[in-house]
Amino acid sequence: MRKRLILAILLLALFLAALFGIKYWQNVQQAAQMAQPQPPATIASTEVREERWRPMLDSVGSLVAINGTAVTTEVAGLVSEIQFESGSRIEAGKVLLQLDDSIDQAALEALRAERHLAEIKFKRAEDLLKRQVMSRSEYDEARASFDAATARVKQQEATIRRKAIRAPFSGRLGIRQINLGQFLEPGQPIVQLQALDPIYVDYTLPERYLPQLSTGQEIRVRVSAFPDKAFNGEITSIESGVDAGTRTIKLRATLDNPEGQLQPGMFAKVKTLEAEDKTVLTVPRTAVSYNPYGDFIYLIKNNDGDKTVVERLQVETGEVRDGYVAILEGVEAGQKVVRTGLVKLRDGMEVKIDNSVELEDDKADSE
Repeated sequence: MRKRLILAILLLALFLAALFGIKYWQNVQQAAQMAQPQPPATIASTEVREERWRPMLDSVGSLVAINGTAVTTEVAGLVSEIQFESGSRIEAGKVLLQLDDSIDQAALEALRAERHLAEIKFKRAEDLLKRQVMSRSEYDEARASFDAATARVKQQEATIRRKAIRAPFSGRLGIRQINLGQFLEPGQPIVQLQALDPIYVDYTLPERYLPQLSTGQEIRVRVSAFPDKAFNGEITSIESGVDAGTRTIKLRATLDNPEGQLQPGMFAKVKTLEAEDKTVLTVPRTAVSYNPYGDFIYLIKNNDGDKTVVERLQVETGEVRDGYVAILEGVEAGQKVVRTGLVKLRDGMEVKIDNSVELEDDKADSE
């Protein structure tokens, strides 16, 4: 029994010694591996370049129809004809809707008959007055009766004309809001009509930019419905005063819209181009690492002869345009910077430049 206990203790001691030896060997191997210098990280490089950019003032706004209204009727009546389709284009003056005017037409015929009779009496009165058979007052009464009958005919004709609802201007119609046979009250909406070419964009800018603004100034507009297309226009109106509540100035620009892609009510991103180009320093967008504590880039430097290392440099970034970022402060033209491969870098790290390979940053940027 005692021999078995001693044997078990010896076996346990041997097992623990072996386990300790294996762990020690692993630690030695790991330390040796860490002691070896890491291979240089592969990066792609570029240079800080100097460009001429037209400064732009960013804002947001809304698209507004140059003319827009709800077509209504001035008189009550029963819908007898509908002469338009929802969403169609219409020319100014074209009849959209006809209200039943059969009773009005009959009344017009009666009024014309009355006018004809009044005209006969008036002409007879003229003849009698010339022959001095009728008094002047009787002649005046005959003339007044004829004039009143003529006015009643014109009034009835105007009522009939108002029962033919016409487009007040050329544009695109919305969705029809009435039906055949429906009785319409005065002012009841029939359909929306919008003139879309050209179209306005209304937006605001802070008051500090007022000296840089003028009518005729170029703008560029983008909308979410067509994210890859820029619509060009120009400022046509500037509000006469600054909004005291927001300290902003309201502007209106006009855009050509021949295809009708821009619609009233759309949210628009507006860039107002300043009058003159300015010199800016730029780097590719992939060369900048964005951080809540500040944006930075990696400068490429040669230390100890042939050894190439990177230096992390905090910069102030500006506008992004066509894949390039304006660097407002921190770099000089011609300096070499890391274009891609930033994710694995740290300050002072040795790198190997290879501009022929596509790195992970390139793939992510293209996606």
